[in-house]
Amino acid sequence: MTEEIRSLKLPGTVLGTYAALDGGFVSAPYPEVFLTYAGIPGDSHSGLTRKSGAREPWYTRGTPMRNERQLSIVSQEDLAEIAVGLQIDQLLPEWIGANLLLGGIPHLSLLPPRTLLMFPSGATIRIDGDNGPCRKSGKAIAAAISDRPDIEFGFVAAARQKRGLVGWVEREGMIRPGDAVTALTWRQTLYPG
Repeated sequence: MTEEIRSLKLPGTVLGTYAALDGGFVSAPYPEVFLTYAGIPGDSHSGLTRKSGAREPWYTRGTPMRNERQLSIVSQEDLAEIAVGLQIDQLLPEWIGANLLLGGIPHLSLLPPRTLLMFPSGATIRIDGDNGPCRKSGKAIAAAISDRPDIEFGFVAAARQKRGLVGWVEREGMIRPGDAVTALTWRQTLYPG
């Protein structure tokens, strides 16, 4: 017999909206973001497709594929825990290229694939999965904090299972700080492997 996990409906709040409109990795705060089916227009991660990279070793690097990484979603609670692990005062979401900062959803980074994030405008994001911590994020944090080159590599360990989620736009709409967000998980059966 396999174990089942019931579906959940978890309320939270949008604390910040961000985009990297200059083509770089680090994002900047904006008073709102409009989600299209390609993501946030002009954001460095937008697009219906993307090129495969190190995360997809089964494809030749650079192979066109569906962009399931249109958005990076992080939580205030997880960022606070990472900051403690790195022994820094705070970890700003824009340093690690986040598009949305949420609060109030316990263990946001552990939400399962297929979770829906639903917003008052009708905008809906489907979660692809967790966003594994990488040196690129660590390097951006180290650039923002002087005299801490150890953070480039230290971030990977400190952010394990806390780096947030990646997802794609299932339904278009506007998202603003202060908006309510509801995370809907699906009933799951653990694969017996």
